[in-house]
Amino acid sequence: MNGQINGHAIFENVRRYRGIASLYRQTAAFRPGQRGSLLEQAREWEERALSELETYFATRADYTTSLAA
Repeated sequence: MNGQINGHAIFENVRRYRGIASLYRQTAAFRPGQRGSLLEQAREWEERALSELETYFATRADYTTSLAA
């Protein structure tokens, strides 16, 4: 049950991070003078989301491997 709760929290974080990235991209469309820095911020939030997912699935794979051993 604890793994399931952690998984839900991680996926919620990923959803939030991607939402924030989307807002930065949308803002960049309306502020050409700040476009570069806004898109950089969007990229950083997307990287956070990917990092969360990679950590989650790596931990899950390690746990599954230890159960099979």
